[in-house]
Amino acid sequence: MSIVQISHLTFCYDGSSEDVFTDVSFQFDTCWRLGCTGRNGRGKTTLLRLLSGCLDSGGAVTLGGVRPVCFPFSGFDASLTPETLFTQWVPDVEPWRILCELSQLSLSEEVLHRPYHTLSGGEQTKLQLACLFSSDAVWPLIDEPTNHLDAMGREAVSQYLSSKDGFLLISHDRAFLDSAVDHMLVLERQKLEVLRGGYSTWAAEKQRRERWEAARNAQLKKEISRLDAAAKRAAQWSAKAEGEKFVSKPGQQGNIDRGYLGHKAAKMMKRSKSTEARLQRAAEEKRGLLRDVETSEALRLSPLPWRKSSSLISLEDVVLSYGGRQVCGPVNVSLSPGERMALLGPNGCGKSSLLRAVCEAAGYPQPDGPTLFRGKIQAGSGLIVSMVQQDAEGLTGDIRTFSQKHGLDLTLFLTLLRKMGFERSQFARRLEELSSGQKKKALLAASLATPAHLIIWDEPLNYIDILSRLQIEQLICESGASMLFVEHDAAFVQNTATRILRLSEEGQAIQP
Repeated sequence: MSIVQISHLTFCYDGSSEDVFTDVSFQFDTCWRLGCTGRNGRGKTTLLRLLSGCLDSGGAVTLGGVRPVCFPFSGFDASLTPETLFTQWVPDVEPWRILCELSQLSLSEEVLHRPYHTLSGGEQTKLQLACLFSSDAVWPLIDEPTNHLDAMGREAVSQYLSSKDGFLLISHDRAFLDSAVDHMLVLERQKLEVLRGGYSTWAAEKQRRERWEAARNAQLKKEISRLDAAAKRAAQWSAKAEGEKFVSKPGQQGNIDRGYLGHKAAKMMKRSKSTEARLQRAAEEKRGLLRDVETSEALRLSPLPWRKSSSLISLEDVVLSYGGRQVCGPVNVSLSPGERMALLGPNGCGKSSLLRAVCEAAGYPQPDGPTLFRGKIQAGSGLIVSMVQQDAEGLTGDIRTFSQKHGLDLTLFLTLLRKMGFERSQFARRLEELSSGQKKKALLAASLATPAHLIIWDEPLNYIDILSRLQIEQLICESGASMLFVEHDAAFVQNTATRILRLSEEGQAIQP
């Protein structure tokens, strides 16, 4: 057991005018299963890099003797076999320990002898985690392991992690966090919070605290208004007292003692100024007590109405292939206006291929899309589609140019980004400089700002923070939009989908 101590940490990237962390202090135990979450851009990955020593903390981080190692590994030759790579990743790893860890993740020994780049994303994730936990000499720092894992893979990895002790895990998957961790580290707007329990424990405590703070803020704002009004009246009395020494009252007889009136006015003005200053100080103190409540504004979506009686799309005995190899089908399904259909199934069963084929049939060409080997895909006449792809890493240029390129209403686009947690200062940055979560938000905001009959999203929540997921859930449920989407966040699917189409490992529709 070791204690990680972070004392008065202030960190800013070179060339940036804004601190990622400002005078932050907290501590935690390395034997905890510590989950970490927070808005995109709040510094979660930066914190991992500070803890691992990839960034200089200026002596603010004390590790207590542990050796941190980050997941995912980087900077290695993916053409090598995992068996060869282990000595690069964790030099002191023992082969028999890796075999034990692989069995807990339901991976066969065979994956050790294949070139790393030939493994699926799920196999690569499980393999790296097995390597990390096969050494007692390291403290794992795990950055978003659920990206591109299917539902079964997430369940397997969450059960695996729940059997371990001593790691820090960044994730935005609510069910995954609840299953895998026993403490939470939450990065909010002005503070960091550490508490015992999983995501649901923190969410319940956050709701209770925000209700109390909202009530407290409302009371403080009333008091501030009252004090501001009182200060304003005091200023008016002061001005009146000063002016009265030069004005004769109607019917006043004889000589006016200007000295006496001036003395009296000066006393009144001094008392009024003192009262005004005291009231202003009190108002400022009340303003300082206003709580930092992390809020998320509701998003808005106005889908194009589909005034026809026909389905938006229909698939009849559809079989898809790549290079003559069948990847999906047969599938028979249709989507009616207002339905939100989730495509579920293991990695590699053809979910993304099916989405691409639908877009192609609707008149939206897809590079490297599948071939319609058999069957028929019918899209409604004049169907307008808005799509978000899995990968957001190819974005370049500035936000305004991106908006023009996609024919978006710039004001609406920026408003959506602001509501999803973008700071105004980030609008001036180039897209390639943003975090993976911020890039994905740019794609989502572009899709939401595009009028469409049908929204098609392929794993839209990869890298997206929990507050934004909740915003998007609410938006989808309230908008009445028609959707076809792939997503492995179980809570999101449960809360948004009106219908589920499951594909088997071979890509066959097993539940229309």
